[in-house]
Amino acid sequence: MKAVEKEAIARYNQRGSHSLCHYSIIDNKIYRKTHGEHVGFKMFMDNILLSLARKVKLPDMEFIVNLGDWPLVTKKRADPPIPIFSWCGSDDTNDIVMPTYDITEATLETMGRVMLDMLSVQANTGPKWDNKTAQGFFRGRDSRQERLDLVKLSRKHPGILDAKLTNMFFFKHNKEEVGELVKHISFFDFFKYKYQISLDGTVAAYRLPYLLAGDAVVFKQDSPYYEYFYKDLIPHEHYIPIKRDISDVLDKIQWAKDNDEEARQIAKNAQKYVQDHLLADEIFCYHMVLFEEYSKLLVSKPHIYKEMERVDQPTSRNPCRCHHPDSNDVRRDEL
Repeated sequence: MKAVEKEAIARYNQRGSHSLCHYSIIDNKIYRKTHGEHVGFKMFMDNILLSLARKVKLPDMEFIVNLGDWPLVTKKRADPPIPIFSWCGSDDTNDIVMPTYDITEATLETMGRVMLDMLSVQANTGPKWDNKTAQGFFRGRDSRQERLDLVKLSRKHPGILDAKLTNMFFFKHNKEEVGELVKHISFFDFFKYKYQISLDGTVAAYRLPYLLAGDAVVFKQDSPYYEYFYKDLIPHEHYIPIKRDISDVLDKIQWAKDNDEEARQIAKNAQKYVQDHLLADEIFCYHMVLFEEYSKLLVSKPHIYKEMERVDQPTSRNPCRCHHPDSNDVRRDEL
């Protein structure tokens, strides 16, 4: 696996262009070595691994995690692909896609405090369907041209669309085209509107799971990017598809207005999908099954390398005294 790590760095981390983390898990203990300039997102991978290790016996394994948003393992390369875990996939890459750091962190925080997680969203879906505003709604930063285009459409058709930017970083020279920036609002207030527009950011829009969980119908942009569950979603059953260039978004919103009951059913189907597949137990289980299946494919015994550091379990003032059945060293501090 050390050779794989070196090849991954040579391909994807030249001049620090991408950040990677090499993990080894042996006897339910976690070790890692980071590569690259921006490695802060290792905390999300650390957290899910530590949480799993407090609940189950993880398989012994080594693997490499991409700490950035963009998937790396391009299909067009002639040399063999490197197994790299990423939070986002795309049509032209072969990364091993796992739940995003966002939904994973939300899953972990569900067990601690109320925040933006699936249960909180489903408990705060705004007015009843008939009392929601029948407009398309979007808030976000300027991370893709189509987001600017949507805001410009909104300025021309304010009765159909309420789309505004909250921050401009990528397209500062286009500021006059999109009007004044607006303040962030509570995500729960999104669901005062029937029609939620989901556009890509730099990659897939990681807010999509939460939009699907709310009592509103999602209009999802066609995209080469995907999260691990996207291929389960069926157009016109879980969401209303819109073209990549959003040229049909006004027509699709009009369709939803003219077919209110069908639109409402799509929203219900999306909520049902979230309840069945994206709650905390499913996110934990997906990680575990993914690691179990991956570990079966390893052809060499995992190692702990001298440059790796141990990722320790957090300490607690009042630790639980009940022990994991397979290890005296692992405590079940989450239920």
